[in-house]
This record gives sequence, C-alpha cells and structure tokens, in this order.
Amino acid sequence: MKFRYSLQVLTAALTAFGGSAALVDTAHAQASDAPASAAPVSGTKLSPADQQFVLEASKSDATEIAASKIALKNSRDPHVKKFAQQMIADHTKLSHEMAALVAKKGFKPAPAEDSALVGKLQGLQGAAFDRAYVEQVGVEAHQRAVDLFQQQSESGTDAQLKAAAQKALPTIKHHLEMAQQLAGTMKGSS
Repeated sequence: MKFRYSLQVLTAALTAFGGSAALVDTAHAQASDAPASAAPVSGTKLSPADQQFVLEASKSDATEIAASKIALKNSRDPHVKKFAQQMIADHTKLSHEMAALVAKKGFKPAPAEDSALVGKLQGLQGAAFDRAYVEQVGVEAHQRAVDLFQQQSESGTDAQLKAAAQKALPTIKHHLEMAQQLAGTMKGSS
C-alpha cells in the first residue's frame, strides 16, 4: 500500500510539474511492471522535476542511439552514416554518465526510445530515410534536447545533475549544429 501511495504521489507531482501523460504513464508502467530495484520511487534523492528531466533525457538518448543504428543500415549517404556513428558514440557516453550519476541517488530509469519515431524510420530507405532521420532525429530532437538540458542547467534542483546538464549541453548543441549543416547540404543537393 505504501508503494502504491508513493506512486500516486509521484504521478501527481510529475503532472503538476508539467509532465506529459506519456511520461507519467512510462513512470507508472516502470514502477508497476518492473522489479522494485529497476525503478525505485521511494528513497530517491531527486526531486520530481529532476526525475522528469532524467526520464526525458534517457528517452532522448535511447531514441538517438536506436535511430542512429537504423541509419547505419538504411542510409546510403556517407555523411549521414558518419553523423549516425557520432550520435551513437556520444549519446551512449552521455547515457552511461547520466545512469551512473542518478543510480547513486537511488533513481534507475529504464530507458526506452520513442518507438513511434524509430518504427517510422525502420520503414524508410535511401534518400527518404536520410531526410526523415536528419530532420526529425538530427534537427528536431536535438533542438528539444538543447532546450531540455538548458532548462535543467538553469533550474535543476540537484547540484550534480545540474552540473551534468551544463557539461553535456555543448555536445548537444554541437550535434544540433552538425544536423543543421547536414540538412542544409542535403537541401542544396536535391
């Protein structure tokens, strides 16, 4: 009963802090379906807003990695493949660093990618894939990530998590610039 009550409090807090229904549902599913050690709700040292940031950042990293692995298979453009390799390397590193930091604080999210976007990309090949990947994963997703990490670096409540967001922000901004440049090159050659 105490766990169920804590889950209801967390769900209400995430909703009150502007959490989307999808994040609340993800948190609820993780807490309900996963073993207690996979996503402890009580005992975490992170505020609900910091937990929401971690969930969104983890989903962003997982989506970048999954989509970029598809890019290595479905793209024929060497520039897109090079970008994808960089995304896999950098987002894997960011993901591991974030997971290690928040695990020390008693929070272990189970990262899951944006399955709708990844599913859409799996069905595309060649130039159609390249356009969708660069625009949706490269530009749009990185713009959202820059906003997310900027917000956390300015108003996060956990000092270490705030510092981690500040440290990661230049890399994510660089990814956005790379994606914008790649998108411009692709438009110029079509």
